[in-house]
Amino acid sequence: MKIAIIPARGGSKRIPRKNIKPFGGLPMIVWSIRAAIASQCFDSILVSTDDHEIAQVAQAHGAQAPFVRPTELSDDHTGTIPVVAHAIAWHNANGSPATDVCCIYATAPFIQASDVQRGHQILQNSGADYAFSVTSYAFPIQRAIRITANQRVQMLQPEQFNTRSQDLVEAWHDAGQFYWGSAQAWLKQKPLFTEYAAPVPIPRYRVQDIDTPEDWERAEWMLKSMIENQKDHHDI
Repeated sequence: MKIAIIPARGGSKRIPRKNIKPFGGLPMIVWSIRAAIASQCFDSILVSTDDHEIAQVAQAHGAQAPFVRPTELSDDHTGTIPVVAHAIAWHNANGSPATDVCCIYATAPFIQASDVQRGHQILQNSGADYAFSVTSYAFPIQRAIRITANQRVQMLQPEQFNTRSQDLVEAWHDAGQFYWGSAQAWLKQKPLFTEYAAPVPIPRYRVQDIDTPEDWERAEWMLKSMIENQKDHHDI
């Protein structure tokens, strides 16, 4: 079986209740649930939460929330992999064994069903343990600077000062949308960022991590821009 797991705990600190806070007219988590449903990749879509209200919202929009996430997996320090492994173990004990599992973040409003489908194809074709969404940095990270304690600037890699941007290796980062993996890789809690993971490139204009109020505001502007762009194309 192919299953989606959406981790969504209730204790967000920087943006209270962010997993179900309204975004574009919908509770934030609903964007992820709808993309999972539209992809038609999954036999089950499970939300792993410790919060009754989040569970209710998830169920009202087509996902399942069949268990309460344990307290020890619901604090600020628990990583994604143990949460997904717990959900898989619960699923396997209460239904048909999972084979391919996709973790979808609850705060990924720009996730596309077609990208989820492409991610599963890459997982299958690559033979990797994982396949997850990545996007490129807009600026060469080799030319990054830091602000020092005395309010001056310092290059992180000063040896790259005279290197042309086009001669630097392009860098990518986790897009924070979805993570396909074999059930066994998740259950063994294998690390994600290794040679055993394959990239699923996503364009930068559809990627926004949402951890702070500033991130949220930027995401709202991105959504408005996307809606306007769709209107313009519809009018042509």
